[in-house]
Formats: sequence, C-alpha cells, structure tokens
Amino acid sequence: MSEAMHAMGVPTTRSLAVVATGQRVFRDTALPGAVLARVASSHLRVGTFQYARATGNVELLRRLADHAIARHHPAAARSERPYLALFEAVVAAQASLVARWMLLGFVHGVMNTDNMTISGETIDYGPCAFMDAFDPATVFSSIDHGGRYAYGTQPAVAEWNLARFAETLLPLIDADEERAVELAVESLGGFGPRYSDAWSTGMRAKLGLPDGLDQAVVSALVDDLVLLLREGRVDWTGFFRALGAAARAETGPARSLFLDLAGFDAWAQRWRALGPETNAMDRVNPVYIPRNHLVEEALTAATDGDLDPVRRLLEAVCSPYDERPGLERYAQPAPEHFGAYQTFCGT
Repeated sequence: MSEAMHAMGVPTTRSLAVVATGQRVFRDTALPGAVLARVASSHLRVGTFQYARATGNVELLRRLADHAIARHHPAAARSERPYLALFEAVVAAQASLVARWMLLGFVHGVMNTDNMTISGETIDYGPCAFMDAFDPATVFSSIDHGGRYAYGTQPAVAEWNLARFAETLLPLIDADEERAVELAVESLGGFGPRYSDAWSTGMRAKLGLPDGLDQAVVSALVDDLVLLLREGRVDWTGFFRALGAAARAETGPARSLFLDLAGFDAWAQRWRALGPETNAMDRVNPVYIPRNHLVEEALTAATDGDLDPVRRLLEAVCSPYDERPGLERYAQPAPEHFGAYQTFCGT
C-alpha cells in the first residue's frame, strides 16, 4: 500500500523491511508474526502532542513544538505567532493529503489522532483499502462498526483530529486561553476551504479540464458525475482511466460501467464540449492500484511462503500510470464472487 501511494505521488511513510519473528500472533486466527520497519520524515503525530499536553509540562510541549517546526515547517519560526503558524501549516498539509486520498478512492480505515502525522505523510496501513464500487459510505475496517472512518467521512474526521491538535497547542498560542481558542478556531476554519480547493483542483485534473473554466461550471459537472457514480456504484479507478479513452471518442469502456446510460451520455456530452486534454488525464488517473482481491491473494500466498504474487503486484502498482501488456488482471475490479471485503489491523 505505501509503495503504491508513493508511486501515485501521495506523501507517505515507506516500508523499509519486514522481518519475521518466528512467533505466532493471534488476530482472528493465529498468524505468523513479523516486525515492520517503517521510514518517515519523523514519527510525530497529533497523538504525540496529546501525550505531551497530558503531562502538564508546558516546557516539554514547547520543546516538542519547536522540534516539529524545525523539522517539518521551518517557515513557522519566522511568524509572529510561531505555534499558531505551526498549526496552520499542519492544517494545510492535512487538507491537501486527505484530498489526494479522496481523489484516489483510498480509505484509511483508522484515522485516529495517533495516525495523523505532523509532517502530512500518510501513516499506518493497517485496515486500509481502495474502493472498487463508488460509495461514500464504504467501510473496510473490521473495528469500524459505526462508519466513523468511511470514505466520505475522512475530511470531517481529519478536521476533528486537527481540532484536538489545536487543543494541545493552546498554552503556546497565547497566554490568554480565550484568545488562544479564538485564534485556533479561526485557523481551523481554513481546513474546509483548503480541502475544497485541493479536491476541486484534483477533479479538474482527473477530468482533463482546461484552465480558466468558470468554477460554477466545474462544480456542477463534478457534482453531477459523483451522483451518477454513486447511483451506479461505478468502479472509481476504472472509470476515470476509461474516461481518457472516451475523450478520444472511445466511449464504450466508460459507458459500459453505468446503468443509467442516458444520464452518462448527457453528462459526457457536456464534458467533451469543454475540450478535455486526454494525455493529462492519463498522468493523474492510475491504471493499477492495490485492488482488494489482489492484496488478499498476495497475502494468502505470502503466508504460505510464496512471495511471487507480492512481487508481481508491486511491479504493477509501482508504475501505476503506465498501461502494460500482460497486467490486464491488475486493472480489473474484484469479481462478484469476491464479496464484501473486510480488513484488520494486522493486515
């Protein structure tokens, strides 16, 4: 997952090595245990700041914030209010990051505060997965019974996590707590517009739309498409890749994904009239992602000692935008018999 995200340009932690321990780990069944060595620009999370704040030691909190500024957001040090500037930098980084997830159909699965980095890198690939059929209510994690971390709730959860981060920084933002809260709330208000801008920019790119279009035209086009995708439970990744061919007059592959053919035809006519740029679309719409059935296939084989499926899957997803002969199955959604997919923290 992390290598695929990296290849698609998403800020992420990386996997350096997996080392078997020789011990069994009990999840839903007994499985072979291992230690994952994960590489990041740092492992500072919102949870790290919550822990420091909980100690009641403001100087410890200040040292931690100074370290985060120096390592990740050095421009904040030049601000009149450096700790508020740190918060705003993290807000901006997370708004951009979550928008990138959403544009790729990625569902993190366990977006608690300990899994939100200060750097803006994706961390913790436990119960995550990519959507096949588009549905904002998509949930994969076995422990997410209420849908808190569903695909469509990820921006709201990110904003909630950032509010918790703001709470930790209040003693550093201003000596007057009421003033600190006022400043933090104002800065947190920037998350929504930043996320919306990143999402809109990303959707323009996915649809190949030229610069200079009226935002109202773009918003209406995107909103109508999302509704069509949702109603038809259309494969998110497959559709956007096929749409590039539709701009070249090869409408069949994209059109065949919809039940409401008239609805798609009407939408596609509006879209083509705007002059989409197909080569640009192919640079942002991946052919290959870690499809859930392929991930399970690779995990099952690896558990039995066969790493070839893992290597073949990595070969596909590490060059996600380059369509290659012989890799057709890696571009297909799960077969119907695969059924509902559930992920676990030990995956």
